[in-house]
Amino acid sequence: MGVYRLDRLFRPQCIAVAGASPRPGSLGGAVLNNLVAAGFPGRLLALNPKYEAIGQVPCFGALSEAPETPDLIVIATPAPTIVPVLRQAAETGVAAAIVITAREAGDRARQSAEIEALVRAYGLRVIGPNCFGVIAPHARMDASFAARPVRPGSLALVSQSGAIAAAMIEWAAGRDVGFSGIVSLGDQIDVDFGDGLDYFAADPQTKAILLYVEAVRDARKFMASARAAARLKPVVVLKAGRHAEAANAALSHTGALAGSDAVYDAAFRRAGLVRALDLPDLIAAAETLACYAPFEGDRATVVTNGGGLGVL
Repeated sequence: MGVYRLDRLFRPQCIAVAGASPRPGSLGGAVLNNLVAAGFPGRLLALNPKYEAIGQVPCFGALSEAPETPDLIVIATPAPTIVPVLRQAAETGVAAAIVITAREAGDRARQSAEIEALVRAYGLRVIGPNCFGVIAPHARMDASFAARPVRPGSLALVSQSGAIAAAMIEWAAGRDVGFSGIVSLGDQIDVDFGDGLDYFAADPQTKAILLYVEAVRDARKFMASARAAARLKPVVVLKAGRHAEAANAALSHTGALAGSDAVYDAAFRRAGLVRALDLPDLIAAAETLACYAPFEGDRATVVTNGGGLGVL
């Protein structure tokens, strides 16, 4: 569905957190705390039948009891409740959902089919399941369980792995590097790399896009979005699963069939993407893109003490 309703995901006016809790260590509590700490300017609602309020945030037993329909719901409830909570959100008119919780190990196919049916029937946009969350620093929205705040900047990160997103946040924390957006896609049942590329390519606050990819679900959509984005701004991609053992690990991680690395490499080149071979490469690219504006014209000069080095 492209960028349809993604503005309600990245710039919502009202957010509900299902599974919010004052209990230390709870995912829902961490997400709610991050939203409050980021200074989210809109309205916050907590959803948990055990409480009337969590801190200064009003709490309700279900969406049907809330005084308004949120633009975005963050779901951090047990795996069997994912589909029922999403169905209530869709029927209530919620535009987007971030599903932090992972699907049930023995029931993934059924849950996936039911989530896809809700997406088709109601136009609900879904990030995840099994994701780290979404951070939009310019909108002061941190709907994730990140351990550190993220400063506003010009880099967008779209990652299939929450751990990679967390690592990039940790790296940027001690440096003068900020982000225009961080998206952890998780299992990509709805929102995928193509959608992320389309959104950030058109985002005026984003100057460059970083991708961490384990597998692409819709190759045609990805290629179209990647070509369009790469014409407008630099796109750097770190692709996991270059070897057979890593591809098997990717399958066990997100259920993604990684496919042939040679095919991915050719596709990235054809689309105009710059490939990073490992995490240090991606970090180096991020630091360069965050600190330097792109050159225009032929104003670069090489100064060297050896001819061969100059040729290199």
